Amino acid sequence: MLTISATTYAIGGVPLFHEASADIPTGHKVGLVGRNGTGKTTLFRLIRGELPLESGQIDLPANCRIGCVDQEVPSSARSLLDTVLDADTERAALMAEAETATDPMRIANVQTRLADIDAWSAEARASAILKGLGFDAQAQHRACSEFSGGWRMRVALAGILFAQPHLPLLDEPTNYLDLEGTFWLENYLQSYPHTVIIISHDRALLNNAVGAILHVEDRKLTYFQGPYDQFARQRMEQRAVQTAQARKYEERRAHLQGFVDRFRYQANKAKQAQSRVKMLERMTAVAMPDSLKVPGLIFPEPEALSPPIVNLDGAAVGYGGPPVLQRLHLRIDQDDRIALLGRNGEGKSTLAKLLAEKLTPCAGTVTRATKLRVGYFAQHQIDELYPDATPLQHVTMARPEASQAWARSRLASFGLTANQVETTAMQLSGGEKARLSLLLATLDAPHILILDEPTNHLDIEGRDALVEALTQYTGAIILVSHDMHLLGLVADRLWLVQGGTVAPYEDDLEDYRAQMLHPPVVPTEKPKTAPPVRISRDEIIALRAEVRKCETRLTKLNKMRDQLAVKLSDPGLYEPDMGAQAETWQKKYAEVMDGLDRGEALWTKAMEKLEQALAQ
Repeated sequence: MLTISATTYAIGGVPLFHEASADIPTGHKVGLVGRNGTGKTTLFRLIRGELPLESGQIDLPANCRIGCVDQEVPSSARSLLDTVLDADTERAALMAEAETATDPMRIANVQTRLADIDAWSAEARASAILKGLGFDAQAQHRACSEFSGGWRMRVALAGILFAQPHLPLLDEPTNYLDLEGTFWLENYLQSYPHTVIIISHDRALLNNAVGAILHVEDRKLTYFQGPYDQFARQRMEQRAVQTAQARKYEERRAHLQGFVDRFRYQANKAKQAQSRVKMLERMTAVAMPDSLKVPGLIFPEPEALSPPIVNLDGAAVGYGGPPVLQRLHLRIDQDDRIALLGRNGEGKSTLAKLLAEKLTPCAGTVTRATKLRVGYFAQHQIDELYPDATPLQHVTMARPEASQAWARSRLASFGLTANQVETTAMQLSGGEKARLSLLLATLDAPHILILDEPTNHLDIEGRDALVEALTQYTGAIILVSHDMHLLGLVADRLWLVQGGTVAPYEDDLEDYRAQMLHPPVVPTEKPKTAPPVRISRDEIIALRAEVRKCETRLTKLNKMRDQLAVKLSDPGLYEPDMGAQAETWQKKYAEVMDGLDRGEALWTKAMEKLEQALAQ
C-alpha cells in the first residue's frame, strides 16, 4: 500500500499540499485528477523522493520499483526495440552476466532467474507493446535518433510498460498517442499486474482503465472508489450537500446576528443578546464550495453559405513525392461535424492541412465557396505563440485595426482574465495557451473549423467548455482527436483515413474501438439478440441533444430551400439576357435538396436511437 500521511509542501511560500493524506491499496489503478496548477505533477515528484517534504511522510511498499517517463527522452543510435529491452535493467544485467559467468552455481542461479522473469519471451513482449503504441516491425529496428521528441516519448512509455515497475507514475500518457494508441493503452492498463497512478484529463481513459480517483483540491487529497463518471457524480452530490449546509449556516448566523444588533443595548434583552453572541462564537463555519464553473469558450458565428462549402473531386495531396492521399471524392457542408479516424501516419493531418489550404492538391480539384473562411488549430501552434508577447498583443497583431476594448472582449470570451491578457505567453499555463490559440484560429468567424488534437493542454473542465462551444458553433467542424468523449459528443459523421484514401465510416466509435483492439480475422455478423443495456440519464440527454441538432439543421435547410424556390419562381430569371443564372440557381436548389435528404436520414437515425433508449 502507498500511504501519504499529513503531507505538506509549498513552492515559493505558496502551499500546494497542507496535511494531505491518502491510502492507495496495492494493485489498484488510480486516476490522479484536479485542475491545472493544483500540484499533480509535484505529487509524483514527492512520491519519487525528488523533492523534500516539509512535513508528513510518504511510505512505499518494501522494494517498490517506481517507473516514470522523463520529460526529455534522450536520442540515441539504439534501435527502438533495444531501447525498450534495456528498460528492464535486471534482465539486461542478467543477460550480460550469462555471457561471462564461469561459476556453475552462479550460472544456474542466473538461468533460473531469467526463466522466472520470462526473459526469453522479452523481445516478443517488447515488440507487441511497441506495435500497440504505433510502431510497425520496420520502425522498431530504426534508431531512436531518427524519431521526433513526441515519438520518443512513446518509446519511453513502452519501456516503462515493458519493465513492469511496481508503481508506474504516468503523467498525461495519451498526449503523445493517437486514438488507436489510446485504445490500446486503456486495454493494456486494465490487466497491468501492479498499482498504477495516472495523471490524465481524458475521460474515456479515466472511465475504462482505472477503478479509483485520487482528487487534488484545496491542498488536500481525497480518494474515491470507482471510475471518473462515478467520482464526478459523487462530487456533485457532496458539493450540493455542502452548499445546502453553507446556506443554512449563513441563514442561522444572519438570524442570530440580527437579534444581537437589535437588542444588545436594551436592558431587558441584553442577557439574551449576550447568549446569542456566545452562540455565534461557538458556531462552526461552513464555507460555500468554490464554483465548478470554469470560463467557457465562445466561437463567433459565421454567416451561412450555400452548400457545399468544400468539394473534392478526385483530389490527391502529398509533400512533393508520391501522394499521401489520392482519389478523394468528398463534400463538406456548413452543418457537418466530421471526425477523422485512422491509424497514425495514414494521413489525417495531411487531409486537415489540405482542407485548411496549408497544402495544395497535386491532382484533381478542390472547390471552395467564394467567401469561405477557414480556422485551423494544430497542436504545434501552441509552440508558435510569441513567448514574449501577451495575449492582448497577439490579438492586436492579428487585428491591428481593432480597438483594445474589442480585443479584451474577445479574450474574455475565451476565458482569459484581465490579469492573464497582460501576461506573456511563456508565463501562461498550457491550458491558457490552448485557449489563446483557439481564439486566434476563430478570430475571423470561420465557416469551417479544423482542429487537430485541440485537447492536449486542456484540463477536464476546459475540455467540457470546448465541447459546449463546438456544440453551439454554426460552422463545419473537422476534428482529429484521441479524446473519445469529445468525438462522441461533437462528431455526427466519421471519415476513415486508410490505405491512401478517405471514405465514410458507417459504424460508430465503439465499433471502431473494438475493431482496433480486436481486428476480425473473418467477418462475422453481429448477434441478432443481445441482453438489454440500461441507458444512463446522461446518454438520454445526449441523444435528445442530437435530435435537436438535427432538427435545427433541417430548419435551416428548409428555410434555404424556400428562399431558393422563391428565386426559381421568378419569371425574370429565365429571360434570355440572364445567361446561365437559372442553371446556377437550379444546381444550388438540387444541392440543398440533397442536404435535406441527408439531414432527414440523420434525424431519423437520431430519433430511432432516442426511442430505443426510452423504451429500455
